Amino acid sequence: MPTLKLLVGAALLAVTTAACATAPAAPAYDPAPPPARRPDAKTQLEYGNPPPPPPGRY
Repeated sequence: MPTLKLLVGAALLAVTTAACATAPAAPAYDPAPPPARRPDAKTQLEYGNPPPPPPGRY
């Protein structure tokens, strides 16, 4: 019977420890779009300069 109490106590301690564990922090959300890539010299020679980027939403 003392072994059963010890096993129940250890299981309760393990469950309590697992319930208190914290999740890793989420990465920060950046609402800005990534910067546009500039075309290389060959692309500019073949297709010309790209049109300007559209205005932002805000």
